[in-house]
Amino acid sequence: MSQKVLLSSKEINIILHRLACQLLERHLDFTETALIGLQPRGVFVAERLSKILKEDYGVNRIDLGFLDITFYRDDFRRGDKTLEASSTNIDFLVEGKKVVLIDDVLYTGRSIRAALTAIQSFGRPREIELLTLIDRRFSRHLPIQPNYRGRQVDAINEEKVKVMWKENDGKDIIYLISK
Repeated sequence: MSQKVLLSSKEINIILHRLACQLLERHLDFTETALIGLQPRGVFVAERLSKILKEDYGVNRIDLGFLDITFYRDDFRRGDKTLEASSTNIDFLVEGKKVVLIDDVLYTGRSIRAALTAIQSFGRPREIELLTLIDRRFSRHLPIQPNYRGRQVDAINEEKVKVMWKENDGKDIIYLISK
């Protein structure tokens, strides 16, 4: 098994700032917009983007939430492993808002499909966009594409993308792992 560094900590930071600027161009003051990180790992991306928007770009208030999609997935009963749900924390109304779903890696699209179903439990958003740090281009099972992408990766065969976050793993780095 070999691993290649896709993005270093510095590159991740640059990409997050670029994504924050793209969000700012589209959403301006964020009064009608909510950022929702998908549990578990999209939360790190969402928190970082929220922090950048507030501290570096002066956005006063951002509705930031976290959405668990465990029991909305189409494969949650298929494995032998017992799934553990994460917490959902959405303490604002999504009704009529522009919602940006945020995840670390877009792979098959099944997590996003589950998130689209799960978010309906909190109201009917006016619009839903997708932001992903890594877009695995050749792996889609569903016709889902991001509105904002950090980096597009052509991972094929058994290659995996592993995202590590300082808050969870002790360092920020993204690997492409081959068997």
